[in-house]
Amino acid sequence: MQSKEASPRTKWQGKSKGTVLGYKIFVFLIKHLGVRSAYFLLIFVAFYYFLFERKSNQVLYYYFRKRLGFSRLRTILALYQNYFVFGQTLIDKVAIFAQLQDKFTYEFDGVEHLYNLLEQPNKGGILISAHIGNFEVAEPFFREIDVNYQIHTVTTDMERSAIKEYLESITDKKYEAKFVYVKEDLSHIFEINDLLQKENIICFTGDRYFEGTKYLTGNLLGKQAKFPAGPFLIASRLGVPVIFVYVMKEKNLHYHLYARIAEAKHRDAQELLNAFTENMEQMLLKYPLQWFNYFDFWEKEA
Repeated sequence: MQSKEASPRTKWQGKSKGTVLGYKIFVFLIKHLGVRSAYFLLIFVAFYYFLFERKSNQVLYYYFRKRLGFSRLRTILALYQNYFVFGQTLIDKVAIFAQLQDKFTYEFDGVEHLYNLLEQPNKGGILISAHIGNFEVAEPFFREIDVNYQIHTVTTDMERSAIKEYLESITDKKYEAKFVYVKEDLSHIFEINDLLQKENIICFTGDRYFEGTKYLTGNLLGKQAKFPAGPFLIASRLGVPVIFVYVMKEKNLHYHLYARIAEAKHRDAQELLNAFTENMEQMLLKYPLQWFNYFDFWEKEA
């Protein structure tokens, strides 16, 4: 299917909610009383969002009820659980930024694919993830395998600057994440190509598009949705290996990284997108509460 221009309707603004004060409170709790003390406070914060986030509740209700087929009661419970798990992932991210990554355990599933990607000569590679699970805490995984700091993440850099600066101020500087920033003049495409030529790894998220950008349509959980065309067009045309990567939260401060090789023909962006949505759907069926796209993803309100 050919890529198209998105409609004027804005789907995702590129910014998350929260304040610096809120982050500082959680950092204080994490450092002085432990991660689980922050989880306790989160019980009440999540309940607030459960009661008052009307728009998010509508799209979450549609996701659980219509796309996953939950009963009404299970859907209501899942609404609260989703906010709570999302809050946990934010707390975990802050804890790891605050150099407390040793409080967590990590499990690698398919890590050999990443090692092979990093070790192959004269060739880069592409990782594609999504806003499910907690990909932002992939840094500890990358520290273990990316000894030459080859992994670069493509980002819009639209998060609130005050929060970003605060998180950077408490971050362990031993491993400094590298970014490629999306630019309106599309010059980031040349930067991506240059990095791949130098045997670097480029990481995209493939599940959020912005107003005015090209998109592809794909089937997710039984219904068509729009996805940003860029990651799939670039990945399918550059002739480098592509791996789908997710970091999913499990019990007892444990994270599970999944890495799967993408199977698609060269220059076939639609086939690559279809492989991505199929793989993403498998993750959602296994971890249904870890869907963190709080907008009208399928363009249909509950």
